[in-house]
Amino acid sequence: MTTMTKLPLHRLAHGRTGDKGNRSNISVIAWHPALWDLLVEQVTEAAVAAAFAHRRPSAVRRFLLPGLQAMNFVLDEVLDGGVNDSLNLDSHGKALSYLLLDLPIDVPEALLPHLVGR
Repeated sequence: MTTMTKLPLHRLAHGRTGDKGNRSNISVIAWHPALWDLLVEQVTEAAVAAAFAHRRPSAVRRFLLPGLQAMNFVLDEVLDGGVNDSLNLDSHGKALSYLLLDLPIDVPEALLPHLVGR
């Protein structure tokens, strides 16, 4: 039996974010190639939709970039109408990556040496 440790996503990956209108892009990039398969398995469209349920995205799409050990999520209608329409500065795309990077990930003991911030 493999021993698992639950850790926030930011220990396994970093992120880049942007926004356009009422759509947010959030990229997740593995800190180490050995973590890629685990990220693909656990950082799914469903997991991201659940993390952002309070923002009520109309759609969440994931695009995999395995050569870069990265993935990009596009969340539609998640920015309170967009940067120019919203009175809520925290809803801007750049702030939303921090919410995703707090997603809990089950990490097998064998992958712990590849994490950031040990």
